[in-house]
Amino acid sequence: LSRPFDIIGFCLRQARRAPRKPMPREILSTRASDRPDALAPRRLRRHRAAGFTLIEIMVVVVIIGLLAAFIVPQVMGRVDEARITKVKGDIQMLETALSMYRLDTARFPTTQQGLVALVKKPDDPAVRNWKSGGYLSRVSKDPWGNDYRYAYPGQRGREYDLYSVGPDGQEGTDESDKDNIGNWNLEE
Repeated sequence: LSRPFDIIGFCLRQARRAPRKPMPREILSTRASDRPDALAPRRLRRHRAAGFTLIEIMVVVVIIGLLAAFIVPQVMGRVDEARITKVKGDIQMLETALSMYRLDTARFPTTQQGLVALVKKPDDPAVRNWKSGGYLSRVSKDPWGNDYRYAYPGQRGREYDLYSVGPDGQEGTDESDKDNIGNWNLEE
C-alpha cells in the first residue's frame, strides 16, 4: 500500500524542484479572440468563402443564357412598337404647341415657316403676339432620325398635316406612305 503513495510523493517533490516556465499570454488571456487557436477556424472559413467554384460560375452562366434566350426575342419585337408610340406622343405634343401658336397669333405657321416657327419667331410681319421664348425649346427628330413633316393647309381632311415618314424614311408613293404616322391616323 505504501508504494502508490511513494510515487505520488516523488512526483510532488520533483514538481517543487523544477523551475516554472511562464505561461504564454495567449493561453492566459480570458478572451477567446485573443488566442490564436480560437481564430484558426474563422480564418479557414474566411479563406474557403473567398471565391466561387467553377461549377457555381457555370450554373450562373447557364441561367443567364436561358433567361436571355427567352426574354430577348420578346423585347426585340417591342422596339418597333415603342418607336411608333413615341412618334404618336411627339405628334400630340406638336399639335398642342401648334394650338397654342394659333391661339396667340390667330393662325397656323405656313408650310414654309414649318415647325421651326414654334421655336424661333418667324420673320413674317403678319405674325403678332408670338410668345417670347417660343412654344417649344426644340423640335426633335422622329425615332428613325427623320424630321417631322408639316404642311398647311392639310391635304388629308385636317387643318394641317403633321407626320413622320416612318421607318423607311420615304414618302410620295402609295407603297412608301403606308408606314407614315400622322395626325390623321393616330388612333390606328
